[in-house]
Amino acid sequence: MDHTDVLTAARAAYGEGDWGTAYRSLSQARSAGELGAADLALLGGAAWWVGEVQESLEVTELAFQVLEDDGDAEGAAMRALDLALLWFTRGDVAVTSGWLHRARRLLTDRAEGTAHGYLAYLDGSLALARWDLPALDRAADDVARIAQGTRAPALRSLHLVLAGLADLRRGRTSAGFGRLDEAMLPVLAGGMPPEWAGEVYCTVIHACHELGDLERMRAWTRATEQWCERFRGEVVFSGICRVHRLQLRCTEGGWADAEEGIERSGLELEGRNNWVAGEAFYELGEIRRRRGDHDGALAAFARARTLGVEPQPGESLLRHALGDGEAAWSGLSGAVAGRDGLACARLLASGVEVALGLGLADEAARWCARLEETRQQYDTPGLRAWAAHARGAMQVAQSRYADAVASLEAAAREYRGLRCRYETAKVYELLAQAHLGAGRHEVAAGDRATALAIYRELGALPDVRRLDASRLPAGLTEREGEVLSCVATGMTNRAVAETLVISEKTVSRHLANIFAKIGVTSRTAAAAWAHEHGLPRRG
Repeated sequence: MDHTDVLTAARAAYGEGDWGTAYRSLSQARSAGELGAADLALLGGAAWWVGEVQESLEVTELAFQVLEDDGDAEGAAMRALDLALLWFTRGDVAVTSGWLHRARRLLTDRAEGTAHGYLAYLDGSLALARWDLPALDRAADDVARIAQGTRAPALRSLHLVLAGLADLRRGRTSAGFGRLDEAMLPVLAGGMPPEWAGEVYCTVIHACHELGDLERMRAWTRATEQWCERFRGEVVFSGICRVHRLQLRCTEGGWADAEEGIERSGLELEGRNNWVAGEAFYELGEIRRRRGDHDGALAAFARARTLGVEPQPGESLLRHALGDGEAAWSGLSGAVAGRDGLACARLLASGVEVALGLGLADEAARWCARLEETRQQYDTPGLRAWAAHARGAMQVAQSRYADAVASLEAAAREYRGLRCRYETAKVYELLAQAHLGAGRHEVAAGDRATALAIYRELGALPDVRRLDASRLPAGLTEREGEVLSCVATGMTNRAVAETLVISEKTVSRHLANIFAKIGVTSRTAAAAWAHEHGLPRRG
């Protein structure tokens, strides 16, 4: 096959989404002779799809240079925008900004065309990343105007993405998701360049996950996986879809099945799409935290952070479970600072749990109220569940047991609808405390048994150990277990005595026995031991 035939076959393969064949054929053609800018652009795109990201960047930059040298400002600007998108998905905002500057320079004083629309879209994406809603609105309007003038379906989709995200940020949830749903239609119809189609999909899925609309996330993940089936071979986008599918699988409780796959996907996507790779490692940390693999969880959370994903609230929940309440609260407080209500909703929900465990009643109340304000503004299934869960936990701590039952039953209904198995178990555990406080011992025993059964099914070993009080570790008596549980929350001997209605002298004697049995010499070490062995916290 001569050079021309190889190029013809390569172009046909690219058009059919056969990225592997296109990549091999274009690489062969390049080794046999110099490629023009258009074929270099195809090679760059094919390289990205088969995971050769560094080569993709290098070849696309070469295509940009050829076009700029030839005086094709519009073509060079599009290659610059492709590179900006690739760097943006890798999480490097500085390099993204540099390529946008190049594109803007090339497009200055030129009549508005499709390249101007892509430029405006990326300007809007950067505005959203820095929470600049007025700039996001301006970018959305620019893309809409250019889409109308060019009649480009891809730009119409990108406008809907920006406008939908602006709606969501302002609490117009129904309108926002409606626009994002519409934005996905050109993606599935093949009406967008593949790389930009991937950007739309990831943006829509992230919005679904952030707002806790898991059914919509499931629907679009299934639809996009079907779209991926039209391409031949394993491609980067298949890995991105796999991460989102495994995120949902983890929500449903399939931790053992998902752990290996999500770690592998994170490793494969590292350097290709660092945002999604970071999400994968965060999810891996959550699986390990809940299964009791503390060192593995910390390692996964650290990996997520290096990829630009803040590993909260999981990392702080783990620190709290290990007895380092100060680090847990500091981590959550730092993550919440400067974020809007929507961006920190999950953090607020976990913050209420940590604050109550540390005895920070006023902080717990403030965070709970802020979460409820966010729920009222956005009103998605996930936010309804998180807010009701947090309020129920507050009401249990305040001994308002009837109110707590109503709140927690509402949370349980939402969690069941979302198929959130672990969160459902957490709610049943709180329901058991509420019913017990109200004197309904049989109902409490049933709820506790339900929570324990779910924890066992999931493999949530720390929670199983905490609830399965049939045998305390290290030969501790029931009273010693109660004293240690109180100490683990940071209580003084006086506070423990008041909580358990015993004398401070008796508390001291119990502590001496506890230290001897578990082999420690300090309250801090005892608290860490208690958390490690899953003793229930008292507050």
